[in-house]
Amino acid sequence: MPSTDYVKQIEQWRTQRLARLTAPDGWLSLIGLHWLKPGANTVGSAADSDVVLSKGPAHLGTITWGADGKVRIALAEGSGALIDGKPLASAELLDDGHDAPTRVSFGTASFYLIDREGRKGLRVKDPEAPTRTHFLGLDDFPVDPSWRIEAKWIPFEPARTLEIPTVIGTVEKYPVPGKAVFERDGRTYEILPVIEVPGDKELFVIFADRTSGKETYGAARFLYTPMPKDGRLVIDFNKAYNPPCAFTPYATCPLAPPENRLDLRVTAGEKKYRGAGH
Repeated sequence: MPSTDYVKQIEQWRTQRLARLTAPDGWLSLIGLHWLKPGANTVGSAADSDVVLSKGPAHLGTITWGADGKVRIALAEGSGALIDGKPLASAELLDDGHDAPTRVSFGTASFYLIDREGRKGLRVKDPEAPTRTHFLGLDDFPVDPSWRIEAKWIPFEPARTLEIPTVIGTVEKYPVPGKAVFERDGRTYEILPVIEVPGDKELFVIFADRTSGKETYGAARFLYTPMPKDGRLVIDFNKAYNPPCAFTPYATCPLAPPENRLDLRVTAGEKKYRGAGH
């Protein structure tokens, strides 16, 4: 691919990345993350609530995490909240493991249930979030075609499992179908891509490098690759981007595992967010 076409392709990808990030329902819209306790949890903006929302009705309702593992909500009378856009009095809350988690909305804000290794919480979003309305934009390294690397692909038979810690202290297990081996400046490096969701048509790479914590975000950067073909895996570090936790304290991001901490300065992709205040 000619260099000018390649640069245009990366610039188009970055434009789409920015659009996803800044969408009304994107990662910048997060305004809260509240973990539930088993049993009843009162929810509202009143200070005496078990879950204190930063905005919304003083007494929104009660969320009960039952012994059967199901989570249900009963709205307080007069709360004005809607469940999936309907004025229901109560409902079971489906978590984000479902294609369409149940959404409870109030004013411009809303929340839905998330499950993280058995911990259940409320992810609260609002398109009027300060992180979105005061967003300072993204900074990237200049596009450099040399960082589009065709690595040697060594499959694992059977697939291995990689334990990846998260910013909230949990550990997530991902299948690793193989390893990518590449050379840069005369040295050899290895990286372990994972399968994020069964059936995915791409591989997910969570990595850190010698720029992490300096020019780039310290915890990790993400990128996706096409599936390996003919014993090769294309890793395009120009498409490396910051995880949600680079922009908000309310995300639950995986961190770069030791296996993917490269002793290499990857001067490609997204730089550290200059508006980070957490």
